[in-house]
Amino acid sequence: MAILIGERPSQAIWRDYLELTKPKVVVLMLITSLVGMFLATRAGVPWTVLVFGNLGIALCAGGAAAVNHVVDRRIDAIMARTHKRPLAEGRVSPTAALTFALVLAALGQAMLLAFTNPLTAWLTLASLLGYAVIYTGFLKRATPQNIVIGGLAGAAPPLLGWTAATGHVSAEPLLLVLIIFAWTPPHFWALAIHRKEEYAKADIPMLPVTHGEHYTKVHILLYTFVLLAVSLMPYVIHMSGTLYLVCALGLGARFLQWAVVLYRGTRPHAAINTFKYSIYYLFLLFIALLVDHYLLLNL
Repeated sequence: MAILIGERPSQAIWRDYLELTKPKVVVLMLITSLVGMFLATRAGVPWTVLVFGNLGIALCAGGAAAVNHVVDRRIDAIMARTHKRPLAEGRVSPTAALTFALVLAALGQAMLLAFTNPLTAWLTLASLLGYAVIYTGFLKRATPQNIVIGGLAGAAPPLLGWTAATGHVSAEPLLLVLIIFAWTPPHFWALAIHRKEEYAKADIPMLPVTHGEHYTKVHILLYTFVLLAVSLMPYVIHMSGTLYLVCALGLGARFLQWAVVLYRGTRPHAAINTFKYSIYYLFLLFIALLVDHYLLLNL
């Protein structure tokens, strides 16, 4: 279906391209990237790194998301959650979307090379390729462990923020990556349970489709325990203080409660509610890290 300028307001066209970048996902990634930057240094982050570093990461993430739209356009057209996406409805062509993705990625890489350092640019490129090529192009259709293996690419932003500010990798940002890596399976599998029939119809081997809902719920519960343990590690290694510890325990306990509710099947819509809470969980956990960090600086 071609785009007919006369039948659509010009404003809708840029919105279609904005949707290709998955802006809500990118915003959550940028929050973790910002936290990585601010945790990396006590001297403050230069404004050029703060602005152009995060913009470069965002552009690369948006480019990877656009590639995801292209590869998944057949699947998106089948699923209720995604059938109105620009490529699924034919409002943007695959060629135009890939060109858009390439431009975003090139601009992002140029900004990272100009305003941060080569390490950050290379790590960002690896993350982009990991999500757009390895996960979207192969793992998503190859194994029910797709989100576990591919989750590493999505867990990279705090490491990218850290290296943008410091130019090197250390244990602390890798721990932040590990937190997001442990968070990804219970986060996404909860959505997969909610959308099980759609994934089955699209022939995507998500865990609830291949192994059943009970098996998936058990693994959500197990990964939530792992996440709770991993989320306490910043306090254990003295990366954070008591404020973060209290927040991590409270947020983790609530996540665990939702995982138990989902496992028991005692509430309607538990899967989608668990998914929604997981987003708030990650956002609030990283904000707690940041607030605790500056509280410690002022003590």
